[in-house]
Amino acid sequence: MGQLILLAAVAHRRVIGQDNALPWHLPEDLKRFKSLTTGHVVAMGRKTFQSIIDRLGRPLPNRHSVVLTRSAGWRPDWPDRQSDDSVSVLHDVTGLEQLSEGPVFVIGGAEIYAQTISHADILELTEIDLDVPGDAFFPEIDLGLWQGSHSEWLSSEKSGLRYRYIQYRRTA
Repeated sequence: MGQLILLAAVAHRRVIGQDNALPWHLPEDLKRFKSLTTGHVVAMGRKTFQSIIDRLGRPLPNRHSVVLTRSAGWRPDWPDRQSDDSVSVLHDVTGLEQLSEGPVFVIGGAEIYAQTISHADILELTEIDLDVPGDAFFPEIDLGLWQGSHSEWLSSEKSGLRYRYIQYRRTA
């Protein structure tokens, strides 16, 4: 049984998105996201999956995508889709960590994070020193249940944004 890891970039006030998109561009975080998730299972909500399709034209390469949706008849689709077993659909978050011997990364959105945080083993966050409007938020972290360690503040060479990585491990 693998670990369930919530992976997110979070701005001030726990903002993770606006209009189903990231309200910033942080290339260093995208590179880290790719490094952490390649070769693993990534679980996400239907809207997050659709935003990836809209941006890339296909699911994330070299990962098995699990789309969580309450819509019983929903099926993944994208342009140029051929026979593809890299995407699965689930209607319940329970047992996500049993999908793989390795880690299962939950990558959004807000509702999926809220449903899975109580099952998670690790939170891998990129904290961005940015105050932006948002309509999607990461759940509050109960510091009685989580022990955090963080890196020093870094500055993006490309965007100028200040950011740091924080890993929380469940303690209770």
